Order: sequence, then C-alpha cells, then structure tokens
Amino acid sequence: MINNNTYDFIVSDENEIMLILPSQDGAPENPIIYLDAEEGTVELYRNNHDAVTLEHVDGEVFALLNEKGSLLVCEIQPTENPEDTEIIYTYEALIGE
Repeated sequence: MINNNTYDFIVSDENEIMLILPSQDGAPENPIIYLDAEEGTVELYRNNHDAVTLEHVDGEVFALLNEKGSLLVCEIQPTENPEDTEIIYTYEALIGE
C-alpha cells in the first residue's frame, strides 16, 4: 500500500467531487474507495495489486463522500510546467461500506 499525501479533492459549485493524484503504476481495474473518518484517511484500491492511502482528508470532504456512491478519480503525470501536465487515467471508483 502506498501512502500518498500529494493529492487534491476538487469540489464543484454543484458539490460534485473529484480526486486528483499522481499516476500510479498499472491500470485501474474495478477501483473501490473506503472511508475512515475517525482516522482521516481514504483508501483507494485501484486494482488487486495497488492501493493508495490518502491521509489528513478534510472533514467536509468526508461529508460529501458519504453522500455519494462513487468518486471520479483523475491520475496525472505532473511536470514542472503545469500546462504540460498529462492526464494518465480517469475513472470512477465506487465508495465501499
């Protein structure tokens, strides 16, 4: 499991939420997310081999995620020039119970 503190949740005016994080090795397959509000973490299981733990997640994000059944995830390849940042994977991850 990878601990990842480089991520961002973007919330639209309509309270739609997207997770943006650096791309991981391997393609996502049947991704699922588990929330742990007490610990302030979100665990993203991308496939049978890769999981990412997001730490220090804001309480407001948890409140929104608890209302949703899934989360849009965008994995990017960051560059020094933000205009050259490449989207590697975009997918919907179910929120597990």
